[in-house]
Order: sequence, then C-alpha cells, then structure tokens
Amino acid sequence: MTGEETRAELLTALKELGQLFPAWRLGQMLANLAMAAGHPESGAVWDLEDSEALAAARRLIERNGSRKNQEPNNPLQPTGAATSVSGSSAVRRAAPAAEL
Repeated sequence: MTGEETRAELLTALKELGQLFPAWRLGQMLANLAMAAGHPESGAVWDLEDSEALAAARRLIERNGSRKNQEPNNPLQPTGAATSVSGSSAVRRAAPAAEL
C-alpha cells in the first residue's frame, strides 16, 4: 500500500472513529491512536506513522463497532445544578466582570 493510500484509508478511519466516539476532539483521537499503537509517552503523536495509526484505528473500530447502534451518552449536567453541601438548591451566580 502506498503512502497516499494509507493516508486516505486513515482519514476514512478517523471519520468512522468520530462517529463511534463523537465526544472525542480530533487531538484526543490522535493521542488515543498513538496510545493504541503502543506509544504511551507524551509527544508520541509526532512519531506515529500513518500505517501504525491506521492499524490502531482499525482495531478500535473493530472492538467498538457495536457503539454505532447505541444512544450517545447523556451530556454532562451544568455545574451548580446539584444541591449544595448545605442542602440549599440555590445556585450562586458569578459577579459581572465590572464588579470584580
């Protein structure tokens, strides 16, 4: 497989991973591919070969393909929505910047 073919397949795999893991930002996806390819050290994305990334992407797609048919995770609730430690459900508002 040529470098251009590998890159084209990797881009297709990235799109599919984005559909499987919609909460992942692109940088997170690349870092996860580096880890899945056996490069856990920081900065490993720089040394990741396209062929390694493609192999790791294919493994992640194969292992997580069933996620396509599942409902996406519920979004996180905004902070302050829970009852405070004191038992009050009132949410404190931040002061406008001009009052700080």
